[in-house]
This record gives sequence, structure tokens and C-alpha cells, in this order.
Amino acid sequence: MSKLYIVPTPIGNLKDLTFRAIEVLKEVDLILAEDTRTSGKLLKHFDIGTHMQSHHMHNEHRTIDSLVHKLKSGIAIALISDAGTPAISDPGFLLTRACIENNIEVECLPGATAFVPALVNSGLPNDKFVFEGFLPFKKGRQTRLKFLADETRTMIFYESPHKLIKTLTNFCEYFGEDRQVSVSRELTKLYEETIRGSAKGVLEHYTTKPPKGEIVIVVGGKTTK
Repeated sequence: MSKLYIVPTPIGNLKDLTFRAIEVLKEVDLILAEDTRTSGKLLKHFDIGTHMQSHHMHNEHRTIDSLVHKLKSGIAIALISDAGTPAISDPGFLLTRACIENNIEVECLPGATAFVPALVNSGLPNDKFVFEGFLPFKKGRQTRLKFLADETRTMIFYESPHKLIKTLTNFCEYFGEDRQVSVSRELTKLYEETIRGSAKGVLEHYTTKPPKGEIVIVVGGKTTK
């Protein structure tokens, strides 16, 4: 039966791959992987021998039509990313949309995604929140930060370690030095940590202790008097 499975993979700890995810990855006809070298280690660990094909941000526009054709022929395909849930700041949206437009069934399995544990760990309000992903690096960054300065809901950002200082500095400038911030890095891994405090305090911490690993920043919304 033609079907696209969206399969979350562990963000660090391999034990977080679900039994159902392993079953699907073994039974589908093809696995689309963001980086076949990275995913190859995961598949080998769980003795999954399904054929893989590269599917990433640099080629997804060119391969959509051929993948839809394959799915229409009656095969089942699983889409995975290097870590976490595909289409969340990773490739996946374009293929999912194309499948829906072509009446191909899409099923997303529940599983790991970095921003959920970071949000819960932060201690900041999580009844309402906005996921911003990566901020624009240059063009549009200032405009976005000015817009978000008045956001009252908790905000979630992804960031790379070498850009964290710049981003925290921006938060101090646009949101205020006292705005509450929580930085989680290396979630589910050996050196997992979460640093909480004011934007200024967290910036000072990472200025003296340069960060490593994958990073999620959770920022409290603007308080209304």
C-alpha cells in the first residue's frame, strides 16, 4: 500500500527509538535519510537492512516528483532526519505536502523532538508557546527580534553553539536583560545540561564557558502589567 511514514529518530540516546519506529523502518521498501552516513549507524545498531536514499534540503526540491511517482506505484517509504522529527527545522514539509496533494496517505509516528523536553525543563509557562526554530542569521533578523519583543507566549528557538553568544546578546538588547531564559544542550546525551536565569546571567555563563552540542533556547514571553 502506498504510504509515507514520518519517523522520528533519537536526538541523542538510541534507547529513545520506539518499538514501532523500528518495526516500520524494517518493513518499508525505502528509507529517505537526511544523511545516510549518520542514519546508517542508527540502522546498523538496530539491525535494519532497508535500502536508504539521501533526502536533504539541497536535493528535496529535485526529488519530490520521482518520490511521489514511486509512492503511487504502491511502495511504502519512511522519512527520517539525522535526529528528531522530520519537518521540524528539517526536510519533510515539501514531501508531506506533495503526498497530500496526490492523495497519498501520510502517517507521522510520535517520538523524539528536542524542543518538548527543553520547554518542560525550562520551568517557563508551557500552556501556550510559539516555536521559532532558527532565527535568520542576517537578513530579517533584526525585524524578527523586534516583532518578538512583544510576544507574550513562551518562545522556543534552535541555535548552534557558535552562534549562541550572539543570540543571547540579541535577547538582552531586544527583550531586556531581565527576560527569563533557559538554555538546554545535549539533550538525552551524557553531558546534558540546562542553564536557567535572566538573559544577562545566562549570557555571562556561556561567555566564560563556551557551549558545545545541540542547543534549544526557551525564552519567557513579555509580561503584561
